[in-house]
Amino acid sequence: MPGKPGPMTGLMVGLFAAFAFAMPVAAEPVTTFRLDNGLDVVVIEDHRAPVVVQMIWYRVGAADEPAGHSGIAHFLEHLMFKGTEKIGPNEFSGIVEAQGGDDNAFTSWDYTAYFQRVAADRLDLVMGLEADRMRNLRLMEEDVVTERQVILEERGQRTDSSPGALLSEQMRAAQFMNHPYAIPIIGWRHEMEELSREDALDYYQRFYAPNNATLVIAGDVEPEAVRALAEKHYGPIAPSDGIIPRDRPQEPPQLAERRMTLADERVSEPYVFRTYLAPERDPGAQKEAAALTVLAELLGGSGQTSVLARALQFDSQTAVYASAFYDGSSIDDGTFGLIVVPAPGISLADAEAAMDGVVADFLSTGPDPAALERIRTQVRAGDIYARDDVNTLARRYGEGLSIGLSIEDIDSWDEALSAVTEADIMAAATKVFDRRNAVTGWLTRPEAEAAPAEEATE
Repeated sequence: MPGKPGPMTGLMVGLFAAFAFAMPVAAEPVTTFRLDNGLDVVVIEDHRAPVVVQMIWYRVGAADEPAGHSGIAHFLEHLMFKGTEKIGPNEFSGIVEAQGGDDNAFTSWDYTAYFQRVAADRLDLVMGLEADRMRNLRLMEEDVVTERQVILEERGQRTDSSPGALLSEQMRAAQFMNHPYAIPIIGWRHEMEELSREDALDYYQRFYAPNNATLVIAGDVEPEAVRALAEKHYGPIAPSDGIIPRDRPQEPPQLAERRMTLADERVSEPYVFRTYLAPERDPGAQKEAAALTVLAELLGGSGQTSVLARALQFDSQTAVYASAFYDGSSIDDGTFGLIVVPAPGISLADAEAAMDGVVADFLSTGPDPAALERIRTQVRAGDIYARDDVNTLARRYGEGLSIGLSIEDIDSWDEALSAVTEADIMAAATKVFDRRNAVTGWLTRPEAEAAPAEEATE
């Protein structure tokens, strides 16, 4: 049940961009403490509405799965709704909904999280529900069989039936040659088919414990009241002795670009997609990640004003869409990506050459100072705007802490974005745009051209 916060509208971005540097950054009161059993608790006060969000973040995800058991993290996320001795199968969400609330869960490579949003006076109830299933999950064989079929169907609908998703999956497997980030979160089908009740219980009993979790409570709450409830519901739960440092295999030096073409008759719009290995956002050292965040916005954050859009969609009209992204919210290396959808009559080879030309020109000339100031303002404005939603606030802290950032890192992110200079951006761009660290994919139809064996380097 993965989910992400929705994007803000252009109007909102514009309004907040206009006032970003005139307004002081609203500092929500954030309180942290740790229970005796190892549970970390974060309380974010927001008293504007009588609403509260509870999120429990387990510091385990798809990159921590035992070899040969891909998909077990996501599979267990589904099974967590199958009930305990107190709560019947699939009753959890019904209880939350009966209180006027909603709940969901999501899995990533570095964490698995569960959340409920309810009226503030219902926090006691949902905290009891979540604490109950932290260690008292009741798994019946028939539930495992049924839910295993559900995740297989989910893979069929979201991945196997989508040529774009298949290309992304294959490219990621090529991007990470040794790191488990190469494994899809949902899992490889042949391994998903073999996941058992014992696999799920072993994983659950080892990793779902207070000393491997962060509880985030955001909304109309008082820290001492949250502490009392946390002690009441989570305090009695024993820690796991199976929690050890996450010592993952790391990437060797990548010496050659990898290229692939996926041809599928279902493709309606061919495109060029490239990802580069990129540094992640590190605790106490966020300068490079901030520069890459701004770089992605400069190159492809806007369909009207970004470097790629202006050059490819308007000036040369070789593309109908061009974008860039940076994914650095991870424990280990992330990715920086470029995508170009060529205009009718433009080949993928020509579209890729045009994309490479724009990147080469950017590396030569650097960003336009006015564009840099505008983008830097908009990025920071978006960071400020995100503080207006308790869900986003809870996720901001939960995700950051789950990948090893500190409260200080999270609170100072907007300052890191504001401090990005042209020199920072160019240093980050020069480092990232190394074709030896790149995977280039073509998505096309079977009758279309094949990708050339060699390409000019940037």
